[in-house]
Amino acid sequence: MVTREKIAAIEPQIRPYIRRTPVVDPDGDGRRIFKLELLQHSGSFKARGAFTNLLTREVPKAGVVAASGGNHGAAVAYAAQKLGKPARIYVPTVSSKAKIDRIRSCGAELVVVGERYADALAASEKWAAESGAMQIHAYDQDGALLGQGTVGMEYEQQAPNLDTLLVAVGGGGLIGGIAAWYAGKVRIIGVEPVLAPTLSKALEAGKPVDSPAGGIAADSLAPKQVGQLMFPIAQRYVEKVVLVEDDAILASQKALWNDLRVTAEAGGAAAYAALLSNAYRPENDERVGVLVCGGNTTAVAF
Repeated sequence: MVTREKIAAIEPQIRPYIRRTPVVDPDGDGRRIFKLELLQHSGSFKARGAFTNLLTREVPKAGVVAASGGNHGAAVAYAAQKLGKPARIYVPTVSSKAKIDRIRSCGAELVVVGERYADALAASEKWAAESGAMQIHAYDQDGALLGQGTVGMEYEQQAPNLDTLLVAVGGGGLIGGIAAWYAGKVRIIGVEPVLAPTLSKALEAGKPVDSPAGGIAADSLAPKQVGQLMFPIAQRYVEKVVLVEDDAILASQKALWNDLRVTAEAGGAAAYAALLSNAYRPENDERVGVLVCGGNTTAVAF
C-alpha cells in the first residue's frame, strides 16, 4: 500500500533530479491556488515517477521500456538519459507531435504502434518479455504512485490551508499518489473528460473496468482502465469525480494562457475546466487547489 510515510521516504531520493514547481495565487486571496507542475522536467509530473522507478529498481543491461500516450514516455526517456540507461518507448498514433519530439530529443528509441495507449502497452510488454528490459508502467506500479505522491507533499508545503484539490485523472497514478499523501486531510476531487470517464466507471462498478477512450485529451487521460493499485486509494480518499466536456477543456487552456500566460496541454488543463464550467462548484469561502499537470503541446498561444 502506498502511504504518506513511504512518499516522504522516497522524496529525498528523487529530489536532486526533479524541480520544486511553483504555486500561483492569481487573485491574491487564497481561494484558487494553482500548482504549475507542467514546469517539471520533461513537461509533466511524470518525471517524478520515472526517476522513482529508475533509482529504486535494478535496471538490467537491456535498459528500460515504457508505453505511453506521450508524457510518461517523455519522462522515462528523460530520466534514462540523465542516468545513462538505454530506453525504448512505445506510443500510439494518437500521441501529439510535441510529445513524440520530446521523447526523441532525449535519445530514446521510439516505436509508434496502434491507435491507443492499450496497443502501445501490449507491444511494450512483448518487447520486455523478449529483451529482458525493465518495464516502467505509466501508472500501475508502486514507483509511479510514490513519485507522483511527492506532488501532494510539495503542494501541502506550499499551500498548507487548502480545503479541496482538483486533479485530472487518466490511469490514476497522479490522483492515487496525491490522495495517498493527503490521506483525507483535504477533499480530493477527480476530473475526467466526458469521453474518457475511466475512474467514474470504475467507482460505479466497484472495480477497474474498460471505459471509452476518446476526446481531445486522449493522449494523456484515456487509458482503458485505471490502475489496480490506485483504485482502493481512490475508493477511500477521492471524494468524487466530475466530468468535463472537450469544449470546457479548450476554454480552460485559453483561460490559463490569457490569465497566467501558461500554455497547458488538454490533459493539463482539465482540472481547471472543472471550475470554469461549474462541474465543480466550491463554497464561497472554500480554498481550492488546481493542479496544472502537463504542458507538452505544440500550441504557443490560444
